Amino acid sequence: MVREEEVPVGIRRRFTPEVNAHVVLALIGGMKSLAEACREYQLTPQRLARWKGEFLDKAPRVFLGDEREDTAWARITE
Repeated sequence: MVREEEVPVGIRRRFTPEVNAHVVLALIGGMKSLAEACREYQLTPQRLARWKGEFLDKAPRVFLGDEREDTAWARITE
């Protein structure tokens, strides 16, 4: 957990995609409330809502690889 006094003023914190996913999955899975995640990571509710929205919008793309492979396999077997 990052403490306020540990972050220099004017320095923008960057989170890795892995951290973003971890936080969003904790929110979606009900392991943490929005308020808990905001406190723990010192983030605004708006930022977490944006991360969650991006995650949910992009989640279906995870399975696109299977469709591409199926299409390629169908062409091969013709």
